[in-house]
Amino acid sequence: MESNELSVVIVTFKSKAKIFTCLNSIPGHIPVYVVENSNNDIFKKEIENKYPNVKCILTGENRGYAVANNIGLNKVTSKFALVLNPDAILSKDAIKNFLNTKEKFKNFWLIGPANNQSTKNNFAVKDIIQVDNLKGFAIFFNMTKFQNIFFDENFFLYFEEIDLCKFVKKKNGEIYLDKNIIIEHEGASSVSINKKINLEKSRNWHWMWSTFYFHKKYKGFLIALIIIFPKFFSSLIKTLFYQIIFDNEKRDIYFCRLSGIFNSMLGKKSWYRPSLD
Repeated sequence: MESNELSVVIVTFKSKAKIFTCLNSIPGHIPVYVVENSNNDIFKKEIENKYPNVKCILTGENRGYAVANNIGLNKVTSKFALVLNPDAILSKDAIKNFLNTKEKFKNFWLIGPANNQSTKNNFAVKDIIQVDNLKGFAIFFNMTKFQNIFFDENFFLYFEEIDLCKFVKKKNGEIYLDKNIIIEHEGASSVSINKKINLEKSRNWHWMWSTFYFHKKYKGFLIALIIIFPKFFSSLIKTLFYQIIFDNEKRDIYFCRLSGIFNSMLGKKSWYRPSLD
């Protein structure tokens, strides 16, 4: 493989417990951009001292998955890029299989691994199939197809890869899943913290914000409102219920869901940031 053929982009946020295993699975000759959503200079120095092929970029603050990935992808000068989650681990032949697949389908835009059970049943005849969506933990980009436009930066968390794939399909771009590409993914474990409640509140807030924003973007405000209303009503009732029975943790979680929907409906930016220090 030529040195200018592939780069890897990994977005991190308090992911020290996971990132080293991920980086160890990447061949040392491949350039890697780690985009850390903080100003943690100690993390940057440790990563760059340990891995000569890694450049760590500090965003200065938690700017979210979409913005950080765009920062990394816009640093890439190679023909192809692999976006990875820090809790993803490449199998021995993963890179080789990505490169083999892109040779078979030269007009592709995106390729993903298909090593989860929900997709295997679709491979009755072919090892590789065209799809409409990919999971975000590992996406292989044909950089020649993108004009420095990748993820919608209005998303802070959730729906980014769904929105990306929708953008590609609107351009009549080809998206593939390849069952021969094996990447282990732990899922929901990139952040090594103990403050579970704060993380849970953040996840609920952003899931609701992103849900309404995504549907509004593609279906309009009214349809998005119809889709989100059952969740809005449920969150309101549960917030009041857990307030009455003095379950403050659950009350706060459902209030965050309610707040995420309400802020998205008002057209406000995805501003919520958890306290994870």
